[in-house]
Amino acid sequence: MLPHFTVAYWCVFVAALLPLLCSVLAKRGSFGKKRSQGGYDNHDPRAWLAQQSGASARANAAQANSFEALPFFIAAVLVAHQLGAGQVVLDLLAVLYVFLRLFYILMYVSDMPRVRSAVWGAAFFVNIAIFFLGYR
Repeated sequence: MLPHFTVAYWCVFVAALLPLLCSVLAKRGSFGKKRSQGGYDNHDPRAWLAQQSGASARANAAQANSFEALPFFIAAVLVAHQLGAGQVVLDLLAVLYVFLRLFYILMYVSDMPRVRSAVWGAAFFVNIAIFFLGYR
């Protein structure tokens, strides 16, 4: 049988794109503005982002958290595949993880810290479940 991308592998790809989504959200209000008027500064993007507040700052923080969460998710999916986890359950959990992370980003940008933290915890526990799914 030829190797193929499982739904869980596609979820890894989508999860890897989530920081980019956060980056767009962090910069969205500055597109089309001149740097002198507070527009995005591609010459010094980190300093520009450090000066942001509100939704832009929260989107940037969500970006950092998305990068931080990504290695564990990638490892969990790889370990689950390597251990022969049930593909349907693995795929469902991977999709759930991605949806939780999307909701997490939405809650972060919307400044809903309690819900955001609860969603973060749910995604973390789903990731643990993925990691141990193939354990026998």
